[in-house]
Amino acid sequence: MSQAEHGVDSPAWLITTDEQLGRDVLRLVDEACAKLIADVPGNACATAWQDFGEVAVVADREEMAALSDLYASEHTGVHAADLPWWLDRLKNYGSLFLGEETTVTYGDKCSGTNHILPTKSVARYSGGCSVDKFVKKLTYQQMTIESNREIGVRAARISRLEGMEGHARSGDDRLAKYFPGETFDLTCKLKL
Repeated sequence: MSQAEHGVDSPAWLITTDEQLGRDVLRLVDEACAKLIADVPGNACATAWQDFGEVAVVADREEMAALSDLYASEHTGVHAADLPWWLDRLKNYGSLFLGEETTVTYGDKCSGTNHILPTKSVARYSGGCSVDKFVKKLTYQQMTIESNREIGVRAARISRLEGMEGHARSGDDRLAKYFPGETFDLTCKLKL
C-alpha cells in the first residue's frame, strides 16, 4: 500500500505460492486503501492498486523468483524463509528488502540505501543511480596489421548480412591495403 501511494500509476504486486494468502491480501489491501483515503482524501493508493495491483499465485519459489525478475520492480520485498537463497537468486530489482523487519518505507526514507531507483522494469538492465552513473567509461580497440586478416573478413561478412555495404568496404579496403595480391571471400554465407 505504501508503494501504491507514490502515484496513480504505481504498480504493487504480490507473488505467492499460497492462494489463500493471495485472496487475503486482495481483501486487506482494499480495506487498508479505503481507510487511508478516508483519512487522507486524494491519496493515490486505491487507484494505483485498482489499476496496477496484482496478485500472482505460482507453483514454487523458482517460479516466484523468475516472475519477480521478469517484473524487475523498483522495490522488491521478500517475506520468506531462507533469505540468503533469495538474495543469491534474484537479479532484477532496484532495491531488495529482505525479511518482514525490512520495510520498503525504511529504504524510501531513512535506512541509507540509494533511493533513485529504476522503474518500469528498467532493473532488468540497470541498477539505481550511483556515483558509477557519473563516471565516464572509455573503451578502445587497437588492431595489428595481421589481426585484419581475420577481423576484416568477419566484419565484411557481418556487414553484408546486415545490408551495410559501406561498413563492409571499410574492412575490404584494409585487406586490400595490408595483403595485396591475396584473395579473401568477403561474401555473406547466410541467406535471409
